[in-house]
Amino acid sequence: MHGRRILSLWFPRLGAERLLRLESGLLGGPVAVVRDQSNMQILSSLSVEAEEQGLRPGQPMRDALAMCPTLITRLANPQAEAAFLTVLRRWAGKYSPWVSEEPPASLAIDLTGCAHLFGGEQAVLAAVEDDCAALGLTIHAGIADTVGAAWALARYAGQPMQLARTGDAVDQEARATRVRAVKRRNWERGGPPPRLAPPGNRASRIALPGQTRTALSALPIAALRLPEDAVISLTRLGLRRVDDLIGTPRAALARRFGKDVVRRLDQALGVEPEPVSPARPPMHFAARLSFPDPIGLESDILAGIDRLLPVLTKRLQQKGRGARRVVLQLFRSDRTMQWFDVGLARPSATPDRIRPLLAMKLGDLDAGFGIDTLRIKASVTEPLHAHQHKGHLDAAAEASSRLNTNTVIDDLIGKIGARIGLERVTRVHPADSYIPEKTSLTLAAAWSEAVTDWPKPPAPRPLILWSPEPVNAHEVPVLPLSFRWRRRKLLVLQATGPARISPEWWLDDPDWRTGVRDYWQVTTDSGERLWLYFAHGGTMSAGWFCQGSFA
Repeated sequence: MHGRRILSLWFPRLGAERLLRLESGLLGGPVAVVRDQSNMQILSSLSVEAEEQGLRPGQPMRDALAMCPTLITRLANPQAEAAFLTVLRRWAGKYSPWVSEEPPASLAIDLTGCAHLFGGEQAVLAAVEDDCAALGLTIHAGIADTVGAAWALARYAGQPMQLARTGDAVDQEARATRVRAVKRRNWERGGPPPRLAPPGNRASRIALPGQTRTALSALPIAALRLPEDAVISLTRLGLRRVDDLIGTPRAALARRFGKDVVRRLDQALGVEPEPVSPARPPMHFAARLSFPDPIGLESDILAGIDRLLPVLTKRLQQKGRGARRVVLQLFRSDRTMQWFDVGLARPSATPDRIRPLLAMKLGDLDAGFGIDTLRIKASVTEPLHAHQHKGHLDAAAEASSRLNTNTVIDDLIGKIGARIGLERVTRVHPADSYIPEKTSLTLAAAWSEAVTDWPKPPAPRPLILWSPEPVNAHEVPVLPLSFRWRRRKLLVLQATGPARISPEWWLDDPDWRTGVRDYWQVTTDSGERLWLYFAHGGTMSAGWFCQGSFA
């Protein structure tokens, strides 16, 4: 582990400083980002001016406004903050190509073999601080042999050691009062509130190779990335620093506080490996074509599409992907843009299957003063073929099925979906149930496969079904010779049955609270072939009902 070096970057004011970069009117005043928690709003990120007013993260907003009436608050935007962290990850790629995000406000960088390019590890920290100062960001950094140790140094090196949930400094308390320190909140009794101290000198935030245990020993146990409840429990037992935890027997520690405590300790010391997994760069599939003069004819636009689609599909084929949704963007000469979005029933990397869908949309085009640029983007892609090693027989069967696959239905679904929407084109699938109302499922045709072999029911089912309607007849399980239904008296000429269907006992279906049903196929004197059943009764009374008709 001595040859591996990790740089951890922590942005303690990421949410607030992101807003300060966007809104110049917030500069100079106390700013806080609030989020909802347990039916109240709490502070999640603070600017430097807000912390100077004695505010702290996790404080209820009503208390913060009472302490600082001029506080400017904004609601948290986790998606925007995550996107900003991704931007910072791309920026951190200048120091090493191996950068990983640690949400919500941290980065882990594998600095192995890269520090000498900047003049050493202290020079790397100096360059990081200069870059972040130019970006208007607060940064705490640490370098060590492991991810856990670098994480701990970035947050706790040079910081006063404090107990969990309190702002009390352990080193300044009398030994006899430390046991009661967990229950006391010093700033609520008139004392100064805890504040985020500036990072220590660069030397204290760099653990020399092989000196991870020495660098971690004096840090609080919260530096091991432990849950808050575990930190409180360990602190009550007198285990406040990492060196106190290192000397504790592992078996007893895991038995009482769980395996996560031991695992985090081993990861920080390098006993258990913890790799840095960089984020995979997103795949973008797009092609652009600019014109020397604006165009406006539909034939010219189709000619441009014919030039772009082979380029786009070639990139898709190289990655083994198929376009599921394609966007055509048309940039006008007056700096406006019109776009069309089409979807495919099956992922495809064939220009002949994408072009007709885009051509159908050109009838709604408004070229304005002319179109300068065309751009086609595959906004949603899927794997086109899954590669798998198979025997000769399986491979031959798969190749034959691919050759015999007919894409006419898929193309038809795509064309209809381009007009009315893919989600409105549906097909019926068999369901795994004998209940008449649940024998089929309605699915979107673009996201489902066609089924040709439908399971056959044990008895014929009617073509038309409706909700059960009561039938006036005697309340016995013997088929009546006549009955009244829909204000008509009908005579039974012929009957087939009964076919018993039981309710699904694991479900509480209100329509099946009448219990077991005996179904009959009945031919009446009016020529109708009805589907009657006798409900034997359950939580509801027994009786005869009509549920369908055989066409």
